Amino acid sequence: MKHDLPNFALLIDADNDTPDIITPVIEEITRDARLTVRRVYGDFKSPNLAKWREALARHGVQPVQQYRNSVGKNSSDSALIIDAMDLLHARRLDGFCLVSSDGDFTRLATRIREEGLSVFGFGRKHAPQAFVSACERYTYVENLGVTPASAENAKPAI
Repeated sequence: MKHDLPNFALLIDADNDTPDIITPVIEEITRDARLTVRRVYGDFKSPNLAKWREALARHGVQPVQQYRNSVGKNSSDSALIIDAMDLLHARRLDGFCLVSSDGDFTRLATRIREEGLSVFGFGRKHAPQAFVSACERYTYVENLGVTPASAENAKPAI
């Protein structure tokens, strides 16, 4: 029964990948958990994130608009981390799915795990080992049938 499954939050860093990851990630997670929170973070006014709109509507994912107020800074990462901490402290979830290949989320994954919640990571094979190791389970999206990253569709891991 679906309601017997643990409740998870799906938090996606749109600046870090393309919308073709959504379907296989959701299919993989919903085998083991209910996705009660589905959010994606990015500046959806920018041309390179415009292709996310259709995928978000199709999967019931809430976009969280983050304007780039400074050059070289990633406000999307900050918003995702703040929301994750708010959700963590609300104590209504059993775990988190962090979709990114960005090492900036390593400490977030560790902190969630320290609270006794599950952390499932999803991202590209170029994800930093520290982030991969910080997750209870990390799935490379290429193993789910997602096409390999190219210079056009994914920024390099930091």
